[in-house]
Parts: sequence; C-alpha cells; structure tokens
Amino acid sequence: MTPTIGVFDSGFGGLTVLRALMKRIPQARFAFLGDTARLPYGSKSRRTISRYAAESAQFLVREQGAQFLVIACNTASALALDAIEEAVAGIPVLGVIEPGASAARAASKTGDVLVIATDATVQSHAYAAACARLGLRALEKACPLLVPLVEEGWVGPLAAAEGDEAHAALAAFAPPQVAVTAEVIRIYLAELISDAAQQGLNPDVLVLGCTHYPLLRPLIEAAVPKGMRVIDSAEAAAEVALVRFGAAAAAVPQGETALRCFATDSVEKFERLGSRFLGQAVGQVELVDLGG
Repeated sequence: MTPTIGVFDSGFGGLTVLRALMKRIPQARFAFLGDTARLPYGSKSRRTISRYAAESAQFLVREQGAQFLVIACNTASALALDAIEEAVAGIPVLGVIEPGASAARAASKTGDVLVIATDATVQSHAYAAACARLGLRALEKACPLLVPLVEEGWVGPLAAAEGDEAHAALAAFAPPQVAVTAEVIRIYLAELISDAAQQGLNPDVLVLGCTHYPLLRPLIEAAVPKGMRVIDSAEAAAEVALVRFGAAAAAVPQGETALRCFATDSVEKFERLGSRFLGQAVGQVELVDLGG
C-alpha cells in the first residue's frame, strides 16, 4: 500500500517543504493542507495556534489517511508540536525546527549560528532552544518584510552566488523589484551580523527559519559573508523525513507522485501562488471547512 504523507502549513509557504519531500520520496502520496482562513498564526495565542494546528492535523489523518505528518510551519512547529502529537496519537510527526538546528550543527565549525525568521518564530526562541540543545549558540532576527516580498513575486529567477561582489552584480542586473528585495535582505543581514559581532559571536551558518525564504535563497547567499553556509530548514526537514518515513515508500514501485491540495480559504490565490512555491502546478485546490 502506498503511504500517505500529510503536510500542513498555516498558508502555502510550506509548499517549499512539500517540494523537497516530493523530490526525495516520489513514491509516496501527499496531502497538503493550508489553513489559509485562519492565518497568520503568528498573531494568535499559543492556545489558539495549538487548537488550529491540531484540527488541521486531524483532518489530514482522519479524512486523508495520512500515516505520517510533516508540520511545514515554523510557528506551529515552535508552539504546537506537543498538541499535534497528542491530537494524532500514534502517527509520527515531524516539525521543521529540529531538523534545521541539526543541519546547522552538522555545518558549523565555530558553533555559532544565525537564524532569520518571522516575528512569531523569533519570539518563541524555538530555534535558539533547539540549537542550544545541540551545543550551538544562536542569534535570531525577525525579518517581517520578506514574506510579503515573496508573495508579491519580488524574488527573481537568479542563480546562487556568494560574496558582496556577487550580491552587487545581482542587484545591478535584476529587475527593480528584485533589487529592492536584495537591498532589504542586505540591510537585515548587516544588522544581524553587527549584533553577532557585538555579542562576541563568530557565526559561520545562517538558518532560513521560514518556509517562504527558500525562494529568496539566491539573494540571501549573495548577501552573506564569504564562507557562510545557508541552511534551508525545508530541505533539512525533508532529509529527516526520508530517513524516518522513506523506508515505508521504498518498496512501492516508482510512479507519478500523487498530490492533493486543500485550503480553508483563498483557493484561487493558493492555485495562483502555489506553483511558485512548489515549482510545478498545484492542480485544483479543494476547499475544506475546519470551523472557526
């Protein structure tokens, strides 16, 4: 029997996690739910986030038969993982924060890492705590302008590069909108690196702690200091999922990856923007009602 992996996000940024999963476990079936009616989770209380996330997880397990769950939402991973595991007792659940921290540990030589994320994720200090458990010192920074810039499409099809000269070249030849995004990234990272220096840190790794940020990776890699590794928590989570869940799909004959996408609101927007995050058409998105 082909295993079904349920993937959940408060919106559609988690499609970057789904994209990485589909690349690594193509034999599996996937059910993706974006709780678009109730986003942003970051402005809600921990109790409310836990309830919303648990309801979404239960939908994927009970209605779609998911045998594994990937929580492709940093806010839910930070604040609601326990509630989700309780709501779907017996179903393996994987968040995106621990894999991101583990990948940073593997990549860092200095033991100091930087994290950029949304306000809600930074305020939870979930990445700092996960890194500390692995012996890392982490400095987090909220970058609230980046998500709307991604959703506006101000990202550009740019190749990855490194160093200040590469960043300047990208900014010079990119469309004006992408140049704006590159400058915003440069300012955020300059502030973060300055703060790290003031605290006596010597960071050699930057963790992308938001599922929107992989679309900005070329611009981010162009803006970080030479030699600094950029860790995509979406890719890191997919690598862990391959180890934990991949064996269940290994015996299934290779075929076309099956995917169903669901949203609790804004289906048209999901279909329009989803392909940008997934790297392919999301198909017809089905509307579901999980309540208020």
